[in-house]
Amino acid sequence: MRHEKKVWPGYFQDIVDGKKTFECRLADWECKEDDILVLKERDPKTRAYTDRSIEKKVTFVFKTKDGSHFFSPEDIEKYGYQIIAFK
Repeated sequence: MRHEKKVWPGYFQDIVDGKKTFECRLADWECKEDDILVLKERDPKTRAYTDRSIEKKVTFVFKTKDGSHFFSPEDIEKYGYQIIAFK
């Protein structure tokens, strides 16, 4: 399965450079090993997508409901979150 997700420019560049090989996302959608992430760069100020995107194959998914400072407590309680490794 293919999943399109937005990524802020700094994180996107780290992915392109090979420094960032994972994503931490709310688990409000189903993601499995061997799925494809289509990561699309999006400017958080203008909320507009750039013309850059990259595809990555999911190699590992870790799901949990432990707390985090990335998401609201309500969303964590409802969905939990997932760590997605890719190459």
